[in-house]
Parts: sequence; structure tokens; C-alpha cells
Amino acid sequence: MAVNKMDDAIHEVESLSAVVIRFVGDSGDGMQLTGTQFTDTSAMFGNDVATFPNYPAEIRAPQGSLYGVSGFQVHIGSIEISTPGDDLDLLVAMNPAGLKTNLHALKAGHTLIVDIDAFSKKNLQKAEYESNPLEDGSLENYRVIEVSMTSMTKESIKDLGLDNKSITRSKNMFALGMVYWMYNREMSHTLNFFEQKFKYKPEIAEANAKVLKAGFYYAETLELIPNAYQIAPSTMAKGTYRIINGNMATAWGFLAAAEKSGLELFLGSYPITPATDILHELVKHKNFGVKAFQAEDEIAGVTSSIGASFAGDLAITTTSGPGLALKGEAIGLALMTELPLVVVNVQRGGPSTGLPTKTEQSDLLQAMYGRNGESPVIVIAASTPSNCFDYAYIAAKLTLEHMTPVILLTDGYIANGSEPWRIKSIKEMPDIKTRLVDKGSDNWHPYDRDNKNLSRNWAVPGTPGLEHRVGGLEKDKITGNVSYIPDNHEYMTNIRAEKVKRVENYIPDLKAEYNEEGDLLVIGWGGTYGSLHSAVRKLDAKGFKVGHAHFHYINPFPKNTAELLSKFKKIVICELNKGQLSFVLKGRYPENEFLQYNKVMGLPFSVIDLVEKFKNLIKEN
Repeated sequence: MAVNKMDDAIHEVESLSAVVIRFVGDSGDGMQLTGTQFTDTSAMFGNDVATFPNYPAEIRAPQGSLYGVSGFQVHIGSIEISTPGDDLDLLVAMNPAGLKTNLHALKAGHTLIVDIDAFSKKNLQKAEYESNPLEDGSLENYRVIEVSMTSMTKESIKDLGLDNKSITRSKNMFALGMVYWMYNREMSHTLNFFEQKFKYKPEIAEANAKVLKAGFYYAETLELIPNAYQIAPSTMAKGTYRIINGNMATAWGFLAAAEKSGLELFLGSYPITPATDILHELVKHKNFGVKAFQAEDEIAGVTSSIGASFAGDLAITTTSGPGLALKGEAIGLALMTELPLVVVNVQRGGPSTGLPTKTEQSDLLQAMYGRNGESPVIVIAASTPSNCFDYAYIAAKLTLEHMTPVILLTDGYIANGSEPWRIKSIKEMPDIKTRLVDKGSDNWHPYDRDNKNLSRNWAVPGTPGLEHRVGGLEKDKITGNVSYIPDNHEYMTNIRAEKVKRVENYIPDLKAEYNEEGDLLVIGWGGTYGSLHSAVRKLDAKGFKVGHAHFHYINPFPKNTAELLSKFKKIVICELNKGQLSFVLKGRYPENEFLQYNKVMGLPFSVIDLVEKFKNLIKEN
């Protein structure tokens, strides 16, 4: 027995090292808010956390429909948490559709909480149930807690005079209150959140607070929940932390790069899921000199950024796969004019409109080759929500120092997912040296180059003595005037390619985690890092000679790539596509045999599936 300090009552408390929870319901049931509040509260307690929001593409899908289910999964623990988790310890289902589409993920014997008020005949039909699962015995393998959430929510705030819609919308807080009690969480953070969010609507703040407490105390007295669970704080490096998602981290990385380089930041973008939140975040920071322009389309977004770059700004544009396709010609223009530009592609399921709210890694070949002519650009990829900050900063550093476009790849999984991030000082970040020149001379030319990295001069228009022309036509190798001379075109084509290749001298070597040589090398890139890292960690703990190499720099590859590949008997490349990095690596390193493990379902890898796959590959040796 242990004392629950939150209410001075005595309960049996079971200690756990980690737990995976998923909240599911209609897109209007507030599942994202519910999950976010539980995540923030757990992080403030000191747990390591990782989240996975999963919501429909429709702005408001039909209520009760299977494709209208919105979910939020959170993995908390006292140990290292690298993924939002695989199988669930707790599923909270607010309606039949949420239950049907998510029950498969719940471990047998574990807890299911349902709002029985939502299991009406009409809702059961919408979820395509032939019988009520709460009555037909199909849930007998689970610990089912049936709660009249909607009814009890109405009862708890009936004296506040709210309309029925406002009352019903508060039922997610009843579920959150129950889960707070189950996992020994304080309510104070969420109560403070209500006061701040609804400070001009105190009746709404009071209603949510009452419902939260009602759920908490109902769980405390419910005989079906005889015990609570305790997850101890995680051990992390000293520092100040906050929960951050990938899109916010990306925005902040660019803010840091602008500060470090001494340049103003310009974002020209057209809103597109799942990249729009970068625009939303940057527009908040005009006090840092940010100029955010919401363009009328994708082409206007990127070309406005090229204009800002010509004028001397750190210029970026953000998009997803369909938008990257539209920006292709303009990226070629930035390449031809040799101006700095960062293009952020937050990847989603494709092709065409595809799966706007689901994750995928299917734009790598587009980033590498999706432009006319010989048009190589630098391509890098972030791999976690928090290191989106680092790779946004690095993307800015590379484009400013090498005077060529950089495509930064993230994806919906890490853009919307969140984790603790240790706040960094600008003093910790590497220096950024621009190629800006402020004085002209008789022998000054716009295409004079740095002998080491081949980057050209960057002259702001209007500066006396630095007059020059830019444009999409081929340039003379020195003056920048239009040139149709065959030898000059070949020279400039080679220079632009060599300039990108020489970036390999400025990026770190590729490293293998856990084992630097052995039976199997697991290769990944982008947002698959957490799943691959977790799977290889499990195998390493059991004595398998497995290494994990994750590519953050894809064009160019790190200089030691061939050397590292040669140290393993087998190599498997894991991607959420049909094998795009595999295609590139097979072309660059034909002496190696590359195996593939691919998934194209709009969902991340399962650690359990990865471990089984890797074991089988090793046994084949």
C-alpha cells in the first residue's frame, strides 16, 4: 500500500517503467487537447515522453464515422522513450468508431475505458457493428471499464447554465480526470491551463475544471479500478526542458540561425498540411525581425523567398510533397542564380493529395532529382521532433555558407509528434559565416568564388559598385552575364555539382550506434529513427551484433559511408516508402548488397515487427 498525496487517500500503487495510452474519438471530441494535457503534465513530473497525434484529413468528418476518428497516443516512462510505443496499455474510446479502429492495438488483459452513452444503435451502425461489443462478449479478453461519461458530465455542470453543445464538449475532461487518477498525475497544470485559455470565458473554465475533477474522483471511488500506477521521473541531462513538436522546433531553428548570422528571416509559404504550423509559429515572432508572407500559391511562396534572398535575407519556404512538385522550377532558379534558399518539405502520404494527415518518406527522389536539367542541391533530413531544431539551423548554415539551395526533409510523424527538448543557448550553436560583400572594386565579379568550397559572392542589390544581373539563363562563369557558350555551360554545370559535393568536407562522418561492425547494419533516414533505434537497442541488449546507421546528410553522403558499409555482413535499409534511399545507395555503392524492409501504410514502423525482421536476417547468416 502507498499513499496517494493528491488527495490524502490510501490506494494500492503499482510501479511501472513505462506505459502507452491512446485517446480516440470523433474529431470534435478534443482528443488532441486531452492527449496534449496528459503529455505536458507527465513531462512536468519528469517523465520522458513521445507522442503521436493521428487525425482525419477532413476538416470535420461525419460524426461517428470510421474515417472520422481522431486519436492521440502518448508513451511516458522513467526509462528512455524513443517512440510513441507499439501496443497499448490503456485505450480510452469515446465512441464505437474509435473502439473498432483502435482495439487491435490494445494488449490482451489490459484496460479499455468507454463512454457507454455513445454506444447508441445509430452510432453502432455508423461504426459497422452488427452487435454491441459491450454486450456480445467480444471484449472478454480486456479489462473493460464502462462509464456514462456524457451523462455524468452533464450532471456535474448542470447548474452553470451552459448550452448542451458546450456541456457535451467537456466530456473529454472527464476521461482525462480518470486517467490522471489512474497514473497518479496532478491536475494543477490542466486547471491552470483552463484559467489562461478561458480567462475571458470564466464559465467555460469552471465547467472544464469541474468535469476534470468529477472524472478524477469518480475513478478514485470506482471499484473497477482498485489501484493506481506510478511512473517515476526519468533521468535526463541537466538543463531546462520543454515539450516541443517538430514543426515548432523547425521554426525555432531558423530563428536561431537568423540571430547567429545577423540576417533577417523571411518565410514565403502557402499553407499545406502538415507544414502549416511552421508558418503559424514564425508569424508570432515579428519582434525577432521575422517577415512571414502567406502567398497565394506554392510558386509565389518560393519565388518571394528567392526575391528576399536576392535582397540579403535568410530566406526559407515550407511545404509538403505536392507543393515541392510545384516549387521545382523555382528551386532550379535559385540553383542557377546561386542564391541561398532553404526549402522545408514536411512529407506526407502520396501521390497527389494522397494521405494529407498521415506520414510517409516518399519524397526523397523528388528532393534529389525533381527538377529539370542538371540541378543538384543539398539534401538533409531531421529524425526526431527535437532535432528538427538542429537540422533547420544546419540547413540555414549550409545554404548561407555554400550559396546553393538546401532541401530539409521532415515528415508528418516527427512534425506533429512531440518530446522533451533541452533549450539551447545561441552561444552553443556553431558560427554561420555568410558570403555577403558590402564594397565594390574594379576587379569585383559576382561569380568570384571561394577556392575551398566554391561558393560565390553575395551582393545585395542597390549597393554601389556591386551592380550585377541574375536570372534563369546560364551565366558567364565570371561576370554573371548571359552566356550560351557551350564550354561555359559545361563548366558552370560541373562547378554547381562540385560545390554540392564539397559539402562532404563540412559534415560529420556517418556513425553506427551500438556496434560499429558485425552481422547486420540497419540503415534508416528521417523520422524512422526512434523505431529503428529502439529495435536495435533491444537486440544489442540480447547480444546480437547489430548496428544502426541513420542518414541525416543524403546529398552529399558522408565521406566515410563506403568504409562503414564494408564492416557488416548484411545491410538492410528500412523506409516508409518502396525503397527510395535504397535506390540512391545502390547507385552510389554498387559493391554492396542492400536488403530492404519497407512499409507504406501512413503509419510508423512497429518496433516489435522490426525486431522480428532483424532476428530473421541474422539467423540467415
